[in-house]
Amino acid sequence: MEAEFEKESIGRVNRSTIRHVYNLIMSIGMPKKMLGVAALLSIISSLTGLVWPVMTGNFIDQFTTGGIHGGLIALLVGVFILEALTSGISYYMLAYAGNQTVTLLRKQLWGKTLSLPVHFFDRYRSADVMSRISRDTDEIRTLITEHLITFFSNLLTVIGALAILFWLDWRLTLVVLLAAPLGAAIIMPIGNKMYKISMMMYEQLAQFASVLTQVIGEIRLVKSSNAEKREEKNGFEKVDNLFELSMKESKIYAFLTPLMSLIMIVLLTAVVAYGGMRVSSGDLSTGVLVSFVLLLFQIILPINTFATFYSNLKKVSGAADRLKPILEAEAEDEQEGRGLPMPDKRLDLAFHDVEFAYSHKEPILKKINLSLRAGQVTALVGPSGSGKTTVFSLIERFYLPARGLITYGERPIDDFDITSFRSKIGYVSQESPLVHGTIRENIVYGRTDEVTEEEIIEASKQAYAHHFIASLPNGYDTEVGERGIRLSGGQKQRIAIARALLRKPDILLLDEATASLDSDSEYEVQKALEYLMKDCTTVVIAHRLSTITNADQIVVLEYGEITGAGRHEELLATHPSYGEWTKKQFRQNRG
Repeated sequence: MEAEFEKESIGRVNRSTIRHVYNLIMSIGMPKKMLGVAALLSIISSLTGLVWPVMTGNFIDQFTTGGIHGGLIALLVGVFILEALTSGISYYMLAYAGNQTVTLLRKQLWGKTLSLPVHFFDRYRSADVMSRISRDTDEIRTLITEHLITFFSNLLTVIGALAILFWLDWRLTLVVLLAAPLGAAIIMPIGNKMYKISMMMYEQLAQFASVLTQVIGEIRLVKSSNAEKREEKNGFEKVDNLFELSMKESKIYAFLTPLMSLIMIVLLTAVVAYGGMRVSSGDLSTGVLVSFVLLLFQIILPINTFATFYSNLKKVSGAADRLKPILEAEAEDEQEGRGLPMPDKRLDLAFHDVEFAYSHKEPILKKINLSLRAGQVTALVGPSGSGKTTVFSLIERFYLPARGLITYGERPIDDFDITSFRSKIGYVSQESPLVHGTIRENIVYGRTDEVTEEEIIEASKQAYAHHFIASLPNGYDTEVGERGIRLSGGQKQRIAIARALLRKPDILLLDEATASLDSDSEYEVQKALEYLMKDCTTVVIAHRLSTITNADQIVVLEYGEITGAGRHEELLATHPSYGEWTKKQFRQNRG
């Protein structure tokens, strides 16, 4: 899948791709008026740049005849000032338009990314997605601020300069035009080569970012496993690949830059030599030759930028292609009014012949029929890989069943607004994930309405967390660190429970929230969970016997199928696998 994501980005750029870049930029909502003003000022600057070479030639001719006019000098100075002002203002406005466009695009991408379903992130690496939102969008900013309008103004400059050159002397102009086919023959294939190298660099940068994200995020695992050398070697390989690609790019520039300079030097030498002969023979004035050479520079400089523009257009075309998977992916239905609001009363949650598979291989769940009674506790037991976590994911609507139906009351859960539906679900897992920030921010995480200090404290008390929070130097303003590293497992669990309590859920999902805790912490967390489970429709993934003996219903999942359901005593007498699992748990508890 990861390779497929990269291959989507590397291909031949054609008119449809360039059109896609245009449509992407135009659809963002960029400041078109400001861009138009910037373009107008850039055109004025370009046209002004064509005036002063001719005026300089006239100035020289007047100087040789001894008739210098002060008005011409003042006009020439005015032209210089006008060109500088229009150029500077145009650059600033272009920078604003480009940065504003990228800001809007990044907001659009970030909003779209957050609205994408979970299976999108199963398919694509998080570091790849991050690279596209940050790095690829910056290529679009560079195109707008540094190349887009500049290209068109430079094109206008070249056309205008050539027209004036023909007017000054058509013979010298023909000498200049001889270099155009040679320059195009060099620029086109090199631009294609640069595009391919740039796309490979994007791929390697994404892979390197993925390594950094994984290793830094799991640095304690790396160090406890003595895996520093392994990860160092892996990172060095990615850096070396980037170095090789950078050198390939540098080789192209090392070839292109002096070659283009050589062509321009030869062209300039030919013009000066031929023009000098014409001046000496009296066919051409010195002022006209000077104007011609100055205008020639007005052509040479833009032509050099054309190669850069072509290369950057290739890069942006690739960047636009790399953004396609995010922009074109189908988002979760989060639009207000698209679904029904959740009812106030608690209803039964039921699975009807539900089948599900993460891929086209063997299904994880096979014809699951399961009734989760409102206000009751249902425990899911079974070996690893039997589908317990998948049941949770389907309840949370992270995935859609391949076949069958899940209902809440009499309605399919898809009929309900997804935001409203998830607001009724509380989830506490073994890992009890926390976000970087304070304890207070973690407790209120996900609440869009105003939460009072009294509500936070009350939820913390109910979760048996207020006592330890109050004993901390900064209380509820204590920073938890990345992924809650500054807190113990039991403390993190109680904060997660306080967060769930604050949601006032109708459906509670517990992924064996006490499995990894010591006995003291387990006791505190268990009391908090009992309070949280009051009046909730609770589903528990159970790994410990103590968790399920009092459950209203125990469901045994084996290889994606329900092989038994009932209370603890019933299953103990009728289900061999459950009886064997209970015996193992009993022996472990005694040990």
